[in-house]
Amino acid sequence: MAVPHASERSHNNLVSAARTRARRRLSTFLNYGCLTLLAAFFLFPLIFMLVSSFKPEKAIFDDLKTVTMAFIPRDANILNYQAVFDRVPFGRYMFNSVFVTVATVGLGLLFNSMIAYALARLRWKARSLVLSFVVALMIIPLEAIAVPLLVIVNDLPWIDGTTGWLDTYRVQIIPFAVEAFSIFLFYQFFAGIPRDFDEAALVDGASPFTIYRTIIFPLSRPVFATVAILQMLTMWSLYLWPLIATRGEMVRPLSIGITAFYVQNIRWGQVLAFASLVTIPVLIIFLIFQRWFIRSVAASGIKG
Repeated sequence: MAVPHASERSHNNLVSAARTRARRRLSTFLNYGCLTLLAAFFLFPLIFMLVSSFKPEKAIFDDLKTVTMAFIPRDANILNYQAVFDRVPFGRYMFNSVFVTVATVGLGLLFNSMIAYALARLRWKARSLVLSFVVALMIIPLEAIAVPLLVIVNDLPWIDGTTGWLDTYRVQIIPFAVEAFSIFLFYQFFAGIPRDFDEAALVDGASPFTIYRTIIFPLSRPVFATVAILQMLTMWSLYLWPLIATRGEMVRPLSIGITAFYVQNIRWGQVLAFASLVTIPVLIIFLIFQRWFIRSVAASGIKG
């Protein structure tokens, strides 16, 4: 049997390597092609919303007859955006949304993480029962408890001696500061941290809160980022609760402000302009922190 010459073996290896590179390039091209089509599929509604927000009312519907014209800013102007600020107190709505979202996320990170720390790291009676109760709460939608919750907060006192929380900031913040899904995410992450850290700290005389602050928190930054981003998205788009719990423009968020454009004569250009102003901040935040968000989700063990 003839033994291949060294030069022939080298040629065969080069051919094999070239074929491998070609297959990898083809696979990469197909992957990026599919991802590009998928991204375009999800971006088309956003692009249409943004482009149409600069068009006159008549041009929006005329351009819908041609697919390409629907995404071209023909006769572009900012009249729709000017109308948004003229018809509603947009600045006030924006402040309310930002304040409620930031306050809820901040309190939520503190309370939810401390509850999860007690469930995952401390030993006490009925811990398993409380954890089961938290998991059960995850399947209850807000719509099922909105009316009973509204009755409760309507009779609650406040530190200034008044009774009733309706039409205030606190009614939009405090009921959502503690959230079952966030507790479960924290619990899942905290339970995976080795207990050797806790035992070493206890030997040195550290208290449970010191362990939480100096050991658990620094090791859990990915899950803190995950919970913060997910809770921010939830609070920013929350609609049902502020609709029934607030009555005046002074405390209502952006999600309720858009309803002012659906009364009597609807101007879709103004509606799209308002929607663009609501959506753009969220897109900017996601684009800035998308890598951090993806890493935090992966590190937190969230599975779809």
